[in-house]
Amino acid sequence: MRRPRLLALFTATVLLTAACGDPENEKAPAEAGPDKVNVGVIAILDVAPIYLGKDKGFFADRGIELSLTTAQGGAAIVPAVLSGEYQFGFSNTISLLLGADRKLPVKAVVNGVNSTGVDGQDFAGLFVKADSPIRSPKDLAGRTVAANTLKNIVDTTVRSSVAKDGGDASRVKFTELAFPDQVPALQEGRVDAIFVVEPFQQSAVAAGARKIASSYVDAAPDLTVAMYFTSQQLIANDPDLVSRFTAAMKQSLEYADAHPDEVRDVLGSYTKIAPEVRAKLVLPKWPAEVNRASVETLADRAVSDGTLPKKPDLAALLP
Repeated sequence: MRRPRLLALFTATVLLTAACGDPENEKAPAEAGPDKVNVGVIAILDVAPIYLGKDKGFFADRGIELSLTTAQGGAAIVPAVLSGEYQFGFSNTISLLLGADRKLPVKAVVNGVNSTGVDGQDFAGLFVKADSPIRSPKDLAGRTVAANTLKNIVDTTVRSSVAKDGGDASRVKFTELAFPDQVPALQEGRVDAIFVVEPFQQSAVAAGARKIASSYVDAAPDLTVAMYFTSQQLIANDPDLVSRFTAAMKQSLEYADAHPDEVRDVLGSYTKIAPEVRAKLVLPKWPAEVNRASVETLADRAVSDGTLPKKPDLAALLP
């Protein structure tokens, strides 16, 4: 009498298992949840689009749970991406070119930020004291310029300004100084010039400093200043995630470019820039696509300056 009951119980168990699947090996997409993605960024104006895109749900719409971790700069972000601590990172173009020259397995996936391309109206600038004898970039030969990092995009673009003005770019000296410390150093006479981005550009203007060049503009038309990148390993292991992140990032860039007021608002969520200062900031451009010609020009300049020993394979680096 027990046999039919056991058979019925076994049959019900099989049917239930077939209907539900193995909970250890099969998960419906909703159960699996979104992909957790950590991106290394710098707490500066340049990365406003990714914060805006997160708030707008552009990443969540593509199954990405986005976390943003701030770092000092590309020097810290690149190794963190390669180790897998971050899945993606934000870095200036010269840092990525240096990585490509050293055969680091990194690849840019989408644009980051561009110069406005307008001389005198860019989001970064080269400044001297109001009463400085330095009248134009060529006068910087033999002088000291503060840069937030050495042998990087500041060196390359400032030297572009000096060369364009007819000066000897090889004679410019650079000293490393964090952006918040540069205006005081200029006022105290510890450096002859500073190169700052927003919001520190507004601090320089407020202190009465005189702008002598828009070095990003001098380096190349509509310069691609920085890009978002990932590791070759992630591209090989999860190309779908890379594709979804890239699409969300492009939407974020396009949205930021079209909504400057919302950019100024979102800055208050991850920086301490006061509302009255945010209102005055010169915003960069955020095109979705990398300006490849500008990267070529920047690489050539870096080689001529000795920052790069040779021009790396840009086809392998750029998206």
